[in-house]
Amino acid sequence: MEIHPTAVVHESAQLAQGVKVGAYAHIGPEVSIGPGTQVDHHASIERLTTIGADCHIWPFASIGTDPQDLKFGGERTTLQVGDRVLIREFVTVNRGTGEGGGVTRLGDDCLLMAYAHVAHDCQLGQRVIMANAATLGGHVHVEDFANIGGLVAIHQFTRIGTRAFIGGMSGVAQDQPPYCLCEGNRCKPHGMNVIGLRRAGFATETIEALKTAYRIIFRTHTPIQKAMEQVRAEVTGVPEVDHLLDFIASSERGVAR
Repeated sequence: MEIHPTAVVHESAQLAQGVKVGAYAHIGPEVSIGPGTQVDHHASIERLTTIGADCHIWPFASIGTDPQDLKFGGERTTLQVGDRVLIREFVTVNRGTGEGGGVTRLGDDCLLMAYAHVAHDCQLGQRVIMANAATLGGHVHVEDFANIGGLVAIHQFTRIGTRAFIGGMSGVAQDQPPYCLCEGNRCKPHGMNVIGLRRAGFATETIEALKTAYRIIFRTHTPIQKAMEQVRAEVTGVPEVDHLLDFIASSERGVAR
């Protein structure tokens, strides 16, 4: 463990072996930091935050702060950060709220680029990428491997599907479906994320099945429920298509079309 003499570490914080804390960094009460994690100079980790192993917190990042919610009354809420998470300069991540489940989560291997913001009660899966100044309102759920472009603003309670790619400067007000390329103000899908799926090793048959489902749901004027029934009848035995249909069926804000 290597702690710079100018760093402020609360007596109740728990730092594992191999943790490095830079000059003027602040580690608050009841913070837990896993082995091999590096906290750079002037970074701030506030109370009730758990950080996994081999993470890197860059200078001036501020995580674990109180939620920006006027209903928050100081209740005991947490932030949970997985392993190998990279949090760049000036990123802000808030803890949860009592009404929203009490916890904000970042899954393993996420990358939050400079000035990104994750609000209270957000749930990020594994390997989520948020580019510079991307912003999540409260209670946003982002599934595994989603990629959010720079300067994107995502409305509270919205969901981003797995392996979706949200183009830069988009305004997201409804759920964005898995496996799709989405952009615009208001953001909506503009096709399948074919390049991303190929890079991830998806079989050609799977990609073609997803493209068929996409055409039926998003490129016809068929009512959404009938379109989903048609997909179920025509495309069977493909887990990714099943996930797309389940995502749409479980939407509360509605899926952008």
